[in-house]
Amino acid sequence: MNLSKYLPKYIGLAVVGACALSACKSGPPSAQKPGKYSSTTGIEYNTEEGMKVADYQGIPEGPGLVFIEGGRTVLGSGEEDVAMTHDNLERTVTVASFYMDEAEVANIHWLEYLHYVRKDSSEEFYQSALPDTTVWARDLSFNDPYVDYYLRYPGFRYFPVVGVSWLQANDYCTWRTAKVNENLAGESDAGSSDGGGGLFKKKKKGGDEAVDEGAEGTDSEDGEGKTRIAIENGNTLPNYRLPTEAEWEYAAQAMIGTQETGNENQENKRVYPWDGRQVRNPYGKKMGQFLANFKRGRGDYAGIAGSLNDGAMITEYIYAYPPNDYGLYNMSGNVNEWVQDVYRPLSFEDMEDLNPFRRNGVLDEADKYDKKGYQSLIDDHVRVYKGGSWKDVAYWLSPGTRRFMGEDSATAAIGFRCAMINPGSNK
Repeated sequence: MNLSKYLPKYIGLAVVGACALSACKSGPPSAQKPGKYSSTTGIEYNTEEGMKVADYQGIPEGPGLVFIEGGRTVLGSGEEDVAMTHDNLERTVTVASFYMDEAEVANIHWLEYLHYVRKDSSEEFYQSALPDTTVWARDLSFNDPYVDYYLRYPGFRYFPVVGVSWLQANDYCTWRTAKVNENLAGESDAGSSDGGGGLFKKKKKGGDEAVDEGAEGTDSEDGEGKTRIAIENGNTLPNYRLPTEAEWEYAAQAMIGTQETGNENQENKRVYPWDGRQVRNPYGKKMGQFLANFKRGRGDYAGIAGSLNDGAMITEYIYAYPPNDYGLYNMSGNVNEWVQDVYRPLSFEDMEDLNPFRRNGVLDEADKYDKKGYQSLIDDHVRVYKGGSWKDVAYWLSPGTRRFMGEDSATAAIGFRCAMINPGSNK
């Protein structure tokens, strides 16, 4: 038998085997170190015929985001239900880890958005992205200066943007995803060269359709000649989005600050995102100062001259007041914040106990509510907002309270912040 012609094959197999053994000796493969060869077939990665396995060092850092370690918690309000809504009863759930903006989206951030939208999108879409500054106007109040100055005057740059609807906030999240990923990619072919992520340019009947070039998918043409980025590359961020109600409430509770190492029991539930049942700081040099921007009582928005309590007649600097134990600012007060969920009074009963979220058209259908007959305000276009604001009393500062409003509506007391999943983790 002539073994010479089989020798190269045997040598190749021996090399693969040796490589596989050496890989085993260096420890099991991981997402960051998958090895050069498949641990199940021994076939080499990243060859002409082999599977392409991109370098991956973990999720890139998302600007403005704070990591929120998930876990078990009790959602819902333990306080007296003064509104008699009975729509957020206590229940135990688990929320997976995620990321959230450390502060509310501010006027300067929205002006940046408008800058790129005006450059790269239709005039029609630009007009639709403008906040409603008339939300400040009142027939019997002289709030006229806020109508003209609040959004654009430099002194208000880092005050929370208001007059933004739930729909507008979602459009911002789409734009931000594309823009951040474009910036991460530099001027590579994976991003757009037009400076605005190429958003909102695809036309369809009835208006503009958002086209997110940073969308999750495979590297392919989308029918419009645009290249979509493959999530297998691992070098792009997941979508910025509004947090779910469960995520928002969990992050606001910040129960991590009450935990002792090794103790799995949550023995104290906070009324607010800070310790105690009071709205004043009980510690140190700032003892007695208010911990949030809210309305103390009828006609009392900030206290008296020379002894202001929360120090703000309207909204305040997005980094004012101490952050909670996750490092999040103004999870109570300043402005209420939009969340993803459609509103239903029975969400606490209907939703799952792992990552609960209320979608449109699942159980408790909208046609059960008589909105046309003016017997209800509920349909599939009303969204939850939470947190309390500069014009709300302390009751609404508790994370368990909830209200709702039409997704196309806006007020001077509602803003938002973004969230993001924690990909590649089982937490």
